[in-house]
Amino acid sequence: QVQLVESGGGLVQAGGSLRLSCSASGLAFSSYAMGWFRQAPGKMREFVAGISLNGGSTDTAYSVKGRFTISRDNNKNTVYLQMNSLQPEDTAVYYCAAGRTAYLRIPTRYEYWGQGTQVTVSS
Repeated sequence: QVQLVESGGGLVQAGGSLRLSCSASGLAFSSYAMGWFRQAPGKMREFVAGISLNGGSTDTAYSVKGRFTISRDNNKNTVYLQMNSLQPEDTAVYYCAAGRTAYLRIPTRYEYWGQGTQVTVSS
């Protein structure tokens, strides 16, 4: 059974930082690209960041570029999202996803999804 478990969400003031983690099990982690997506109330699911199998390629959404950084540790079967300079508009449920894809920004290319972790940024 494939399982992706997000952690690290919480409440933070604007300008603060959080580090999200996604622990994967039940799959060959190093054979999957990993991505982070988010969904806020009243908004569609949107791409946040993605990383290739070995971490050689990354991509981030324009809205978070320069503030968020995705990384992975294949020895720990874990992908991270370092979020700096958080703003209220970053408030959302953040989801981790895994897929055998090079198209990191496209959610339909991902096969497995976690249940999400809430990030709330107060002004």
